[in-house]
Amino acid sequence: MQQSPPIQWFPGHMAKTKRQLEKDIRLVDAVAEILDARIPVSSRNPDLDRLTKGKPRMVLLNKADLADPASTKRWIAFLGERGLNAIAVDCHTGSGLNGFLPLAGKILADRLEAWKAKGMPGRRVRILVAGIPNVGKSSLINRLSRNSRASVEDRPGVTRSSQWFPVGKEMEILDTPGILWPKFDDPAVGERLAFTGAIKDEILDTETLACRLLEVLRDDYAGLLARRYRLENEMSDLSGGRLLELIGRKRGMLVGGGEVDTERASIMLLDEFRAGKIGRITLEKADE
Repeated sequence: MQQSPPIQWFPGHMAKTKRQLEKDIRLVDAVAEILDARIPVSSRNPDLDRLTKGKPRMVLLNKADLADPASTKRWIAFLGERGLNAIAVDCHTGSGLNGFLPLAGKILADRLEAWKAKGMPGRRVRILVAGIPNVGKSSLINRLSRNSRASVEDRPGVTRSSQWFPVGKEMEILDTPGILWPKFDDPAVGERLAFTGAIKDEILDTETLACRLLEVLRDDYAGLLARRYRLENEMSDLSGGRLLELIGRKRGMLVGGGEVDTERASIMLLDEFRAGKIGRITLEKADE
């Protein structure tokens, strides 16, 4: 299966964000790392281990409502076996976020006990929220702080500066801009980030990306693909380009001469995948 060309995207403001994160990390007690539950590996910044400097860490598998629930359960167990406490959440609706404060208390138990012993039991916990662009950081902030002050848009690169938000009387959380890394060593990582919308569509060849997504779904979620677009279940020999033409024709996306408007079909396919309309799909498995 042919992959799309390597994707590189590291705007100048992200280098500045990385430097700011190195400063911010000194101000907090713990880090809440948000990952996309559909791509827990590709949405994890490999630089974060170094940047967080050994701070206690919790993992939120966000957009779990769009991911395969069985896969998400396996990912939580997989991360737990590696010393990372994780919960599945949907920051947009608030589902699963009732586990945030208990998990924060768990990873900071030793520190809270030390503060209590020093006569500082009411000291506010400070947690930095980190993650790649468009993974749901601002939605988390707004849910936890019960307001809408953090910028939320369904596109990468909206938050551009660090901001503090109170969570009750016990906690403050620091929202940080999303940060990618300069080079994706594995082309599949950049591809999966593009599938889920973590990379701006403006820099991509939409048709190539849509064809690649169709090939991935053909191999791993053929039933969902066939059901959504009324295709034949047997599609193993069909290329991504052929599948895109079939889908565009089924949806009546035609131009002069009866040709399929593949650009329009590509945009539709990516939008429907990102909105979960094809089904609950996880592109990375914990046991792979």
